[in-house]
Amino acid sequence: MTDDLPAPRASAAELRASDADRDRVAEILRDALAEGRLEMAEFDERLEAAYLARTYGELAPLTADLPAATAPAPAPSAPVSLRKDTAAVGSWAGRIVSDARGSTKGLAVLGGFQRKGRWTIGRRFTAVCCMGGGEIDLREADFAASEVVIDCWAFMGGVNVVVPPGVEVDVRGLGIMGGFDSHEDGVPGDPGAPRVIVRGLALMGGVGVERKLPASEKRRLKEERRRLKSEDRARRKELG
Repeated sequence: MTDDLPAPRASAAELRASDADRDRVAEILRDALAEGRLEMAEFDERLEAAYLARTYGELAPLTADLPAATAPAPAPSAPVSLRKDTAAVGSWAGRIVSDARGSTKGLAVLGGFQRKGRWTIGRRFTAVCCMGGGEIDLREADFAASEVVIDCWAFMGGVNVVVPPGVEVDVRGLGIMGGFDSHEDGVPGDPGAPRVIVRGLALMGGVGVERKLPASEKRRLKEERRRLKSEDRARRKELG
């Protein structure tokens, strides 16, 4: 009988935000900066948080203290299971290359290794760091499968995994006299986005997982900030 019960719906705060929702919040923040309600440092912090936000609940606090700010309004009438972000699906489809083998290993012994920029990670990637460090940056990477496994073995060394917004991360590692960061564990991914499983052992070392904006998006935000600073200086000069 219980199998026939409908799946519970997510609350409004848990519903996934779209690119349009993030852009609306960014526009509110730009207006607040222009009106002098936000300082540039706080604007920078909130703007980056807006583009990293995955749900309405993460977007709402960014404009809650601004006059006439309207939070993105979800349409709760549709079940969450039926809400598909086709733009997100399309954006990830070109980065999952199922017929590619990709890079499968990284070794750092008394040294380091780095995988970043445009590269392809294989279905299974093994990172071994002994008194050395490795960086696995997936922000601009292609994926050889919709689910990839990264095995990390850090002995008196460290491995840092960087993922872009939208990628789901499942952390299953163990730290002994060391650390295995699971801060990004369980964050839901975008529809069609790859899933990254990070597992292994950190013995007197550390494995970290962090989420960052892609370099192209950071450059765009930097240009946006530069433009807003220029406009702010011009406005203040006119008023002064």
